[in-house]
Amino acid sequence: MSNKPGVLFVCVKNGGKSQMAGGLMRHLAGDSVTVHTAGTKPGSSLNAQSVESLAELGIDISGEHTKAITSDMLAEVSLIITLGGEAVVEPVSGIEIRNWNTDEPSERGIEGMERMRLVRDDIQTRVQALATELHTKRDL
Repeated sequence: MSNKPGVLFVCVKNGGKSQMAGGLMRHLAGDSVTVHTAGTKPGSSLNAQSVESLAELGIDISGEHTKAITSDMLAEVSLIITLGGEAVVEPVSGIEIRNWNTDEPSERGIEGMERMRLVRDDIQTRVQALATELHTKRDL
């Protein structure tokens, strides 16, 4: 078995926050981390503002699509990150589950691209810390 870390980012629809986290991790870690994204109740398409907010950083997730959690994904990860309080994943033997209670600017009346940039920046900070943690664990 490879010592390459694997992470699954999960939100409800898999159209926004989990896709942003996945795109950011792929951008930061390249092929050194196996990255999957999924939704607990996948929507029909990606959130256009999520795609646009990452494009502003030079990250293209426009080719991604929404999807449910699969056994193949679970076989490749040791960590599941749920984004927000609404996405709930049942415990899976051998896989750690963490929740990121991400910033929700709409609760402060901030909408549109301004909201999405704040969400993206919050997720980016968390992904950067996770990428560092995963590389540190791997190098031990």
